Amino acid sequence: MTGRFNQDQPLTDPDSFLPKLVSSVSDVLCTYWLSADGESHRYLFINEQVKGILGIDTDVLRESADAMFLALHPEDVVDVNTSVEASALALTPWRHQARLRVAAGHYEWFEAHGIPERQADGSTVWYSQFHNIQQYKNLEYSLRESETESAFQADFQKLIARLSTEFINRKFNTISAFTSELLNTIGDFFKVDRAYLYEFSPDYRIMDNTHEWCSDGVPSLIDSQHDVRVDEFEWWQSQIDEMVSDNRVVFVEDIGQLPAGPERILLEQQGVCSMFCVPVRVRGLVAGFFGVDSLRKRIWRKDQADLLAIVSGLLSGALERHRLESELLNQSIRDPLTGLHNRRYLMPRLDEMLSRSSRYNEQCTLAMFDLDRFKHINDSIGHLGGDFFLRTFANILVEQTREADVVARFGGEEFIVAFGDVSREGVRNIVSRIIRSVRDCDFGFEGHTLPLTVSAGIASIEDLNDIPASPDPLIRLADSRLYRAKQSGRDCLVDASGISRV
Repeated sequence: MTGRFNQDQPLTDPDSFLPKLVSSVSDVLCTYWLSADGESHRYLFINEQVKGILGIDTDVLRESADAMFLALHPEDVVDVNTSVEASALALTPWRHQARLRVAAGHYEWFEAHGIPERQADGSTVWYSQFHNIQQYKNLEYSLRESETESAFQADFQKLIARLSTEFINRKFNTISAFTSELLNTIGDFFKVDRAYLYEFSPDYRIMDNTHEWCSDGVPSLIDSQHDVRVDEFEWWQSQIDEMVSDNRVVFVEDIGQLPAGPERILLEQQGVCSMFCVPVRVRGLVAGFFGVDSLRKRIWRKDQADLLAIVSGLLSGALERHRLESELLNQSIRDPLTGLHNRRYLMPRLDEMLSRSSRYNEQCTLAMFDLDRFKHINDSIGHLGGDFFLRTFANILVEQTREADVVARFGGEEFIVAFGDVSREGVRNIVSRIIRSVRDCDFGFEGHTLPLTVSAGIASIEDLNDIPASPDPLIRLADSRLYRAKQSGRDCLVDASGISRV
């Protein structure tokens, strides 16, 4: 552009500049007036942008500012009023962020600025503007969610690493306690109300709640969840089938949406609103499931199933190790030939029985058995035949004694049965029945049938002057009486009353 400005050239009226300037600004520009007593307020001026943004006519706001304050989000009303009052009192610049209901009907964030000026009548006028900051809030929320998510993932990874380390360093026979601690830790981390572990029977017909954690105030259910028959719950049976065949995670967002049936009734009685159940595999097979319950409606994470599957992996390792340890422990205290307990198991149990006898004056009696002429059996039909006879006799002992009695193979062809809180007469009757059962049994092996008898020596704590510090005196007494029975012709028992032939 060339040439000089001609001062004589007519200009547009300067008073027309301001309306054009105000209309070209995308923000809302306004002059807000508040009476001295705070009872009245209105906008002395507000540009037309307010109608397009908030859907409020400027004429309405010039009469009263109520419509503007009614557009505030209910949660922001108190803070806005407080900030306005503080600015009016101290005549400090006013700046505030709040949510307003826009013309489309939803709320968006706005930021307002105003410079207060006291009027002669004590009222206050603010020369203000406010503009939409929703996009910045969205960015802020996104960053905050990203930071929160990063922190959550870091915490979860640390948690899994710690639990994995603890699992590796666990001592023998402490895996059950570790499982309980894991449920506690995971339940607290995910803020659920209940976390639990169920194990299936080999045929998947029975499930047993072996471990459980409950948050404060949440009732425990474990006592009512032992040996639960799966076939009584048709819907749950189908879920288990999919767990087993497809490794499927069961997620019920709302228990009320389950089909009407016993599962829904039971879960509602337990107060469960939603739940996750994740299969736990051991040696390639689904051995049970790990679950979490929420007793209130909640929004679960989109990756909740994946996170719980990681926990399930830890539980899989724990369950497999627990089973392995149980097998090893069982092997260490069981006689591999007969399946009876061995001396390693017997001796501590005898210590316990002697302790109870000392404390509570309970009876404690041992019966020691020895198969008669067992060497002749081995010589006649071989050691495999002898093993068969030993197993058959072991079965007779188990059949003729109570579950509370301790039945053990003491060594070779010698066996001991420890009776707790049974009278001497009662023990004599049981031993007599065993001797008769052996005599009457048809011991046949690979076409060979041989007669078999057994001798027994019985010793009771009452036969000793004092309760011994160890089981050895009681065992020696039973052994000496067994020897006497052998010397007296076998196929009999000897106790404190002497020889008894059945």
